Amino acid sequence: MAGKSQFALLRTQRFLPLFVTQALSAFNDNAFRYALSIILITTFGTDGGGVLNTISAALFILPFFLFSAFAGQLADKFDKSLVARRIKFAEIGIVAISAVALFSNYVPLQQFCIFLAGTQAAFFGPIKYAILPQHLTRDELLGGNGMVEMATFVAVLAGTIFGTIVVGHPAGLKVIAAVMITIALVSYGTTLLIPKAPSAQPDLALNWNFFGETWNVLRTAWKRPEVFQPMLGISWFWLLGVVFVTQIPLFTFDSLRADAKVATLIFALFSIGIAAGSIYSNRLQKGVVTIKYVPLASVLMTLLMTDLYFAGAAAERTFAGQGVIAPMQLLSTFQGFRVLFDLAGIAFCSGLYVVPLFAMMQRRTPYYLRARMIGANNILNAVFMIVATLISGLLLGAGISVKGLFLILAAANFLATLYVIRLLPHEVFATVARALFRFFYKVEVKGLEHVGGPGRRSLIVANHTSLLDGPLLSAFLPERAGFAIDTGMAKKWWVKPAFALFDLCPIDPGNALALRGLVEMLKKGRKVVIFPEGRITLTGSLMKIYEGPAAIAEMARGQMVPVRIDGAQYSPFTRLQGVLPRRIFPKITITFLPPVKSTSPETLKGSALREHQAQHLYDVMTDTMFKTSDIDQTFWQSLLECRALHGGGKLILEDIQRKPISYNRIILGSFILGRKIAGLTPGEKNIGVLLPSASATVVTLFGLHAYARVPAMLNFSTGAVNMAAACLSAQVRTIVTSRKFIEAGEMEAEIKLLGEGRKVIYLEDVRAT
Repeated sequence: MAGKSQFALLRTQRFLPLFVTQALSAFNDNAFRYALSIILITTFGTDGGGVLNTISAALFILPFFLFSAFAGQLADKFDKSLVARRIKFAEIGIVAISAVALFSNYVPLQQFCIFLAGTQAAFFGPIKYAILPQHLTRDELLGGNGMVEMATFVAVLAGTIFGTIVVGHPAGLKVIAAVMITIALVSYGTTLLIPKAPSAQPDLALNWNFFGETWNVLRTAWKRPEVFQPMLGISWFWLLGVVFVTQIPLFTFDSLRADAKVATLIFALFSIGIAAGSIYSNRLQKGVVTIKYVPLASVLMTLLMTDLYFAGAAAERTFAGQGVIAPMQLLSTFQGFRVLFDLAGIAFCSGLYVVPLFAMMQRRTPYYLRARMIGANNILNAVFMIVATLISGLLLGAGISVKGLFLILAAANFLATLYVIRLLPHEVFATVARALFRFFYKVEVKGLEHVGGPGRRSLIVANHTSLLDGPLLSAFLPERAGFAIDTGMAKKWWVKPAFALFDLCPIDPGNALALRGLVEMLKKGRKVVIFPEGRITLTGSLMKIYEGPAAIAEMARGQMVPVRIDGAQYSPFTRLQGVLPRRIFPKITITFLPPVKSTSPETLKGSALREHQAQHLYDVMTDTMFKTSDIDQTFWQSLLECRALHGGGKLILEDIQRKPISYNRIILGSFILGRKIAGLTPGEKNIGVLLPSASATVVTLFGLHAYARVPAMLNFSTGAVNMAAACLSAQVRTIVTSRKFIEAGEMEAEIKLLGEGRKVIYLEDVRAT
């Protein structure tokens, strides 16, 4: 959703009903769970209630192990909107039983209702994430995922606060029961508005063996590393989240010596932080589904978790002996504010971290497997959460403090960050490279939307100005691309380290079969970058264009995306020494133009076909240079631009008198001469110029342009009659010439004829003034 707010999705029927349904369900689940938690602690005390609450947490997660795989099958086999309605209709009955359980004081029934709540969440999970790619466009997917995450965490917060606060009032149970049933009914109503999402695999045979199907989907996910890797990242997010959410109360009471209101404040801050990060992810990435910011978010989380340990220790010393700390006391101290800042930062970075992973998992999964892969993801999430809960309990039981647990979590996240960087070296390199390029070269990128999303067969053809071209494109392309490189160049020792950062594809230009590897890469949906010139320019303009790239795009039935890199030719990394001025850090602009199809007549074969492809690609590249140039600037503006580029003192002009002049001299002379001629030709637009090939002629032409006059060049070799006719056609009333030129050419008769009814200005007379 580049340039468009994801909140616009709330005005569409293809998103709003699902958004509301998910938010209402999350609210209901947490209102019931936390109200029941308070009831159990009140009834059975801290110890007994704590055990029952632990069992409740396990029962809520258990259905994700048991039913996620089967739920994924249902979502892939049937219309997802239909499955969603059936699930939400069943939720009405589950909520009604849960409302009765709140009043019953019968623990087995209450725990069974927790299991039922987890079951409906497990069945709805694959629906909500598998339906998004069907109802949203490519550039809306990231924003849609961010909105769903925001809705989930805000609803979790609201449901938690509602359940824990209202249950303590005399009529609290009645209010909670009434609200839960009302929300369940409304939630069912919103599912009726969800547009149809047709079956992805109608002929899919359902496997009723829950355990066998769980193993099948996990094995399928494992065989697809491009899908399994985002799953691991998402599961790691839930591991971090479950530790923080479950330990916030203990951290509040143990380290901060604060009351329950502070715990509520921290929980609210944490939930809102994740929601804000989820929303900001779309704005940061401009709607492009990429995981380039995931490593950075993970690094920031590690730093903030580490600081949280020290901030918690400092707060513990600050509040020692002050009794129970209230929210305002916490906010009034630097250490308390530091703790809240760290927690909010961790939550915000978590949102930035997880939303792109969700979108990437959806994007990389084939449509017919999408719901089952989301089911596999839910199973992994549950495994990670259970492991996190068990290890946290063991560490706390061994005497580790909560803030110590957070420090251990920071160390674990550091290792996870290293793993992410190892899996995504290009994304890490690209993030750093973009920052450096923008800082030093003020890089400006235009038209990046023309590259197309993942899966689009795009062959990126660019002009080759310097050694910076490859790193520039690698850094600013929205996804990792393959770069064609000559086999001879690939063998050089200083090029080999680049293979760790780029997908370099060595090809032999003399071997026609060498192009097949690039064709296969395009057919698989990978972006391929190639420089049609085959070498860095030696003139500053396009070199010879080879037909290979056009043939590649044609064989792969892909599209060519022309690119103009401008500015890098002035850097020290070019081969234009002495041709263009060098600057250490010139401004660089990268312009992507709309894609072009490469098609050739079927009748062409052999050399005729290759010639046609080469000519077509040359036309594309020259058209690219033309469209990305400032074609609207005037002759005079071009002179000033060249002076700024090459320097005013550079000598550029010399005539037969062998007196070279510089940009500054031409511009100064043009101003002086142009002003004089303008004063002699008030109200005139076209001025005739009858002068030889000399420096004074160039100054005259620029002087006329500088003062909004159009020079009409007269060719003396055509004779006086033809020159007079030309003056009549161009409506010329004044002619600028030179006595010396007229005398040397013996054109006194011609100038007499031209001067009839016209003014003649001699440069010698102008110079004398």
